Amino acid sequence: MSKVFIIGGAGNIGRRLASLLAANGHVARPLFRKAEQEQPLRERGAEPVNGDLTALDATSLAALMKGSDVVVFTAGAGGKGGEEMTNAIDGKGLTTAVAAAQQAGISRFLLVSAFPEAGRNKNLSASFENYMRVKKAADVELAQSDLDWVILRPGTLTDEQGQGRVRAGLAIPYGDIPRDDVAATLAEIIEQPAVSRVIIELTGGEVPVYEAVKQLDN
Repeated sequence: MSKVFIIGGAGNIGRRLASLLAANGHVARPLFRKAEQEQPLRERGAEPVNGDLTALDATSLAALMKGSDVVVFTAGAGGKGGEEMTNAIDGKGLTTAVAAAQQAGISRFLLVSAFPEAGRNKNLSASFENYMRVKKAADVELAQSDLDWVILRPGTLTDEQGQGRVRAGLAIPYGDIPRDDVAATLAEIIEQPAVSRVIIELTGGEVPVYEAVKQLDN
């Protein structure tokens, strides 16, 4: 059994991950900001933790994380609030979370990032360009840390029902993937701690999630 602290725990992927972890006998500790988010998370079998990532410093966040075995960072501004919120959550938030995990003595850190080709052949706005810059900078920061990290770069996220089958690799063609299957992949990475210090690109595919993650065991 692992205790998993989920930053972005009330988000679309975080909620799904909390349910999967609880079903697998783990303790999901999703961070939530709004009071109305707590009960739905409890109904998923989670043990929610109240806190606002943008208002916490590393020491305060470390205190909330304390006792956890794994940190999953799946928070994101999602285009809301413009560049300022992207910088605060996807950028500074990741910096704070990495420092907090180090202070709390938690080495295992999973980050949901962005597929490098996300904007290819599109007329990109300045805010999206900023989003991609911030995401890459966050990847660099985590990869240069001494943590036991995994960076997951999913393709275009959809709300279709998950199939439990994906394509995962160090470099793969761009494509779509249901949020269900992103959450399932995160849950499987937690089950397979030998998958470490690797950047994984992820789309829908034909390989069962367990096998797709297992082949990345380095």
